[in-house]
Amino acid sequence: MMNLISDLIEKAKNIQTVDLILKNGEIVDVFSLEIFKADVAIYRGYIVGIGHFESNEKAIDVSNQYIIPGLIDGHIHIESTMVRPAEFSRAIIKHGITTVVTDPHEIANVSGVEGIKFMIDDASNSIVDILMKLPSSVPATRFENNGATVSAQDLKGFLAYDEVIGLAEVMDYPSVVNVEQSLMEKIEMVRKKQGIIDGHAAGLSDEVLDIYSIASIRNDHEAVNVHEAITRVRKGFNVLVREGSAAKDLLAILLAITEKNSTRFSFCTDDKHLDELIAEGTINHAIKLAVKNGLNPLIAIQMATINNAVCHGIENKGAVAPGYIADLLIVDNLHDLTIHKVIKNGKIINVNSTLNYEQVAIPISIMQSVNIQPITKKMLQIPLEEGQKANIIEILPGKIITRKRVDHVDIEAGCFKSNLEKDYVKMLVCERHHHTGNVGLGIVHGTKIKSGAIASTIAHDSHNIVAAGTNDEDMIVAIEALRNMQGGLAIVDKGEILAQVQLPIAGLMSDQPYEMVVDQLLSLHENLEKVVGNQSQNLFMILSFLCLPVIPEIKLTDKGLFDVTAFEHINVGI
Repeated sequence: MMNLISDLIEKAKNIQTVDLILKNGEIVDVFSLEIFKADVAIYRGYIVGIGHFESNEKAIDVSNQYIIPGLIDGHIHIESTMVRPAEFSRAIIKHGITTVVTDPHEIANVSGVEGIKFMIDDASNSIVDILMKLPSSVPATRFENNGATVSAQDLKGFLAYDEVIGLAEVMDYPSVVNVEQSLMEKIEMVRKKQGIIDGHAAGLSDEVLDIYSIASIRNDHEAVNVHEAITRVRKGFNVLVREGSAAKDLLAILLAITEKNSTRFSFCTDDKHLDELIAEGTINHAIKLAVKNGLNPLIAIQMATINNAVCHGIENKGAVAPGYIADLLIVDNLHDLTIHKVIKNGKIINVNSTLNYEQVAIPISIMQSVNIQPITKKMLQIPLEEGQKANIIEILPGKIITRKRVDHVDIEAGCFKSNLEKDYVKMLVCERHHHTGNVGLGIVHGTKIKSGAIASTIAHDSHNIVAAGTNDEDMIVAIEALRNMQGGLAIVDKGEILAQVQLPIAGLMSDQPYEMVVDQLLSLHENLEKVVGNQSQNLFMILSFLCLPVIPEIKLTDKGLFDVTAFEHINVGI
């Protein structure tokens, strides 16, 4: 490292021999929130000078264009894009995202340590920098069956990897409050390595937020309104403003962000499906949306760059300044954020080229993760008595939180029957890891399904099979399609498979190029219109979060309906 620093210092004194000079750019200063005209000198992937330098054959004129830092996603689950890390990298670079902080707890919940190792190995082939936070809660809770348990001892060896920078979202808040030993071991282990510990404080009280902060958990991406955001800032948290496919919290939080507190806010995606990512990007989309709705463009860029770097302890990234890594974007304006050039580690990237890389071998066990017993109609019945009310999962548009609705439902032969006018349909979660035969059943409102059924092996966080539909026959056909594919997404109507996407890597990701997966997803969404009414939400993404028993208010696991507020299973019938 000292040799590198010495070399960079020498080049700073002799700018004419550097690798690249960007001339006459409008530099966005994320420290002081101002813009000034200057040249940027780059050597060995680092910025070695900001000033006015003589042109040479290595100079590029960027007059009337802005130089901004490469964008950083503060929290994303790559598995939710449905492609492996190296393919994700190919897709994201063209949107100006040069660094992401990811939590591989999706694949860890299916394949344990072997899954984490695969993600790190595959990420080594990525053009963007993929930094990892180790999964803190595998399994997320004891109220469902997942594929693996990951202990502090299991994680310890990963701390030696340069790519590993901390502990990912701590969602098991009862274990924090009760100082449960296994979780405390993970927190202490990461603290000793000066790693950053991420929060997951969905719906938590002020008292529990205090406890999180005492435990060195000081960032959170689960604020969903202005009050929650301001409360977290006042308690010393960094707030990661989330804008993904299912959870869209940016507009609800925007008024909390001011010039006085902007350094405590940054952007993240959390979960985003590949077709949406390709169409609009991730963090670049958050910047544009925030600016369109009144946020100062300089603050928005600050949130997408240096704020994320500081929040996660990432050195030498997130700014256009000497000594910082030359991850830079040349953009035409700060509102549309039209990208003219992407510079990664000091090199101009052809973002439209086919990037060849050596693919990492995928362990056989990860490719064979759907292990279920045959599903029968008898297993799918929800017994109810005439006049009996039911607990219903109510979807809230643009949110991954749900509401517990209590209402009368239709009953036929002593069991629940779908009511399409009320938008009440059946939902199930089928355990797929250990051949237990568990099937959790519930009623859901808000899917707008009019016929047929949909099913997926993406079901946060345990990733059992989740399905919703108007009739048992189509739900069974959809589940069988997932078993045959060893994971994926399926749409069925009148016994016919209308569309499917094969995701054989732990039932979460494709082993194909991202372009092929996008085509499959577009076909999936076209066919979704045949079974769903007016549809503005990403229904498969929404469905995947209806199984997460750490997000209020009511969810479904393979063990049954779960009241998150009471933190216990409840009956469908009341």
